[in-house]
Amino acid sequence: MDIKQAINSYNTTFGVEFHPKAVLFDMDGVLYDSMPRHAIAWQKSMAQFGIHMTAHDVYATEGARGFDTVKMLVKRQKGTDISDEKAKAMYEVKSNIFHAMPEAPIFDGVKELMQRVTDAGLSVNVVTGSAQKPLIARLTHDFGQWLAPDHITTAYDVDRGKPDPDPYLTGLRKAGDLKPWQGIVVENAPLGIHAGVAAGCFTIAVNSGPLPDSDLLVEKPNLLYQKMTELLGDWEQIIGS
Repeated sequence: MDIKQAINSYNTTFGVEFHPKAVLFDMDGVLYDSMPRHAIAWQKSMAQFGIHMTAHDVYATEGARGFDTVKMLVKRQKGTDISDEKAKAMYEVKSNIFHAMPEAPIFDGVKELMQRVTDAGLSVNVVTGSAQKPLIARLTHDFGQWLAPDHITTAYDVDRGKPDPDPYLTGLRKAGDLKPWQGIVVENAPLGIHAGVAAGCFTIAVNSGPLPDSDLLVEKPNLLYQKMTELLGDWEQIIGS
């Protein structure tokens, strides 16, 4: 589907007129090439608690709040429910392993895209399931010339994480009480794509990981790219269609 067709289909599906005023980026796998490191940290940490986690599990659950993922894994593999406090303690082990690794690089094209977003009069926003404060601090350090701290939505801001639409609905409020058709969501993971679509936003998938395109397309994003640089190349056409 070409860009104009995608926008027309979006307008028809939601009964709106696409008029973007903000871009809401996911963080891991969209801004940073961090998912391979997260996969290692998840597998090493969960093994300490007798939980088996594959790399596919990591990518398939990416975007959810970390402690929600822990609770899901324990329930699925051990058949028991654990408290939020216990899940957060287990997630902290994962976080510590991750932060002991070298920093993940920023994807090519990200800063250039943020500049074009700003040049077009749209705001830059981040909506992440992360509750890791060092990562959140890094966002303002790396992207502070485009991204205001109050335009970052994290696991601390919502009661229900992705795939629920709440994170992106919260991101729209932080962007200026915008309507869904005024937001463009950029996501790399099935849960995040589901959340963006459920929020009613024009949702762009960037398949930066090892999952097949079909795992992303089943969540019905409006457009699919393989790299952020490809999205950068089409940016003017997307906002000008």
